[in-house]
Amino acid sequence: MAWFVYLARCADDTLYCGITNDVDARLVAHNAGKGARYTRARRPIELVLAQRCANKRHAMRVEYRVKQLTRAQKQALLAAPQTFRDVTKPGRPASARSAAASRRARAS
Repeated sequence: MAWFVYLARCADDTLYCGITNDVDARLVAHNAGKGARYTRARRPIELVLAQRCANKRHAMRVEYRVKQLTRAQKQALLAAPQTFRDVTKPGRPASARSAAASRRARAS
């Protein structure tokens, strides 16, 4: 069974990240008020990006990584979707690695 990580833009212009095995059905559920609590008050939502993952475990890991990104970093994913693959790779996303390196450099 295929699993997907998706980013959706809410009516208030916020971005919501989630996982599903049926993207279309999940969007219908969100827009019907049956999805995540976060999206219930922010309808309608629209799909802006979806990435297929190998399995549910991988999708959950990618979702976690995406949720750790700042809004600006998520906007960068939308501007250049191929960078979404960087988030799906094992380990921390490239942006997180560079941010950690910057903090270490400032600390020393």
